[in-house]
Amino acid sequence: MLAQLPLRTRLVVGFCATMLLVLTAAGAFVYWRVSFALDRQVNEDLSEVSGRLIGAVDPAGQLAAGTQLYSSEAYQVLDSEGRVLTHSDSVSAPLLDPVVAKAALSAPIRIDIGKFLPISRHPLRAYAIPIPHSQPQRAAILVVAVRRDHRDEALRELLAQLSLAGFGALLVTGIVGERLARLALRPVERYRAQAADIVKGAKGVRLDVPVGRNDEVTRLGDTLNAMIDALEEALDRERRFVNDASHELRTPLTLLKTRVQLAQRRKRTVPEHEVVLTEVETDIGRLAQLAGQLLQVGTTTAVGGSMSSDLAAAAIEEVERRRPMFGASDLALQLRTPSPVPVALDPTQLAQLLGNLLDNAAVHGRPPVTIVVDVLDGVGCLQVIDLGEGMDRELLPIATRRFARAPQAQSRPGFGLGLFLVHDIINRAGGELRLCCAGAHERFGRRHPALCQHVDAMTVTVLLPMVAGGRRPETPARMSSSEQPSNGNHPICGQQGWPP
Repeated sequence: MLAQLPLRTRLVVGFCATMLLVLTAAGAFVYWRVSFALDRQVNEDLSEVSGRLIGAVDPAGQLAAGTQLYSSEAYQVLDSEGRVLTHSDSVSAPLLDPVVAKAALSAPIRIDIGKFLPISRHPLRAYAIPIPHSQPQRAAILVVAVRRDHRDEALRELLAQLSLAGFGALLVTGIVGERLARLALRPVERYRAQAADIVKGAKGVRLDVPVGRNDEVTRLGDTLNAMIDALEEALDRERRFVNDASHELRTPLTLLKTRVQLAQRRKRTVPEHEVVLTEVETDIGRLAQLAGQLLQVGTTTAVGGSMSSDLAAAAIEEVERRRPMFGASDLALQLRTPSPVPVALDPTQLAQLLGNLLDNAAVHGRPPVTIVVDVLDGVGCLQVIDLGEGMDRELLPIATRRFARAPQAQSRPGFGLGLFLVHDIINRAGGELRLCCAGAHERFGRRHPALCQHVDAMTVTVLLPMVAGGRRPETPARMSSSEQPSNGNHPICGQQGWPP
């Protein structure tokens, strides 16, 4: 039931319940302390009266003549059976029942006569003590009593004041708690209203977060704004991707449709149909290639963590697989690598990364193409260096965008998705991608402090975090005689030969 109430109501109810417990405990403590003090005073009065009267009681139970007795005081003398022998004028009925009287023969007893609530007309506190004697006598118990009127009245007044003060404090607490809860939850309600506007399609709307505050609600607003920024950025990327993909798909689809329409305009011979089918097959292959790359773009997942791969072994495998693309000469594609270089990347993703870089070098570069794998300042380093015309300075900053291509590359195979996929894989792995050409350098992803040290040729550098415990081995680099560099310079560190 309480869970169905508004949050503000639940806060106020909880606050009031807590205050009720605190006020009840405080009032009970005050009442106990005052009651203790008043009871102690009454008990002292009873002890004083009993001490004054017990020596004046004779064996027959009579009080000696001239014994002083005040109007608020009363007494009774009982025998061993609890029967009244003598008494004061104000209390003729027995103050103790026979059972209590027998118990008083062995030890003093205090009892209250008359209820605290409802109010009694003659409230008393009685004190019964055994009468010491050295010879047989009738008088056995002395009972003295004093009125409790003032004590009970004081305690009833205290209860009334505590109840009134507690009720007032609880009322003020509820009002103040409700105002505080309203003020505390007002930003949340404002966030909710603004979020409702965003859900309805409003763009550019952000939660109104106060500046200079650092409470829980403010931090919630900052977090929600960051989430909205990320969602809008993701939607923008998706929208751009759909637009770019639609644009790129339009070209092969238009060519395919045009070829089919031209083929249907007149009757053709079988050889002519075969030519048309060959052209259609080429367009379909280009379309399938583009669809495959778009599928790779849409299915890239987070990498890193406990996954690991050998960068050196993967580079050797991909180089051997793509060597025919670079011509018959072994010098067209060179590989220099130690073994192993364990990096925190899934083998499938690493193969995709290497494949895209080698495909780009084969299509847009010029041999010899040099692949270098090394360990640089504790991270795995991969470099792809070719002697092609490279990238313009204007293209380098945007080369990792989807479908980004230089004007002179429009006639070459490809769709401008290779570097985007490479950058996406590296970025998810927590690595860095560097594109360098003719003295211009662009860096993408997590920055690494190592400086670029290579020639002015088109150079793609990939820095990947290594797995725990990964280090460069002491084994020499694996490199065939045909793969020796022509000038003997190491393309990463600029030193002669491979560093020890």
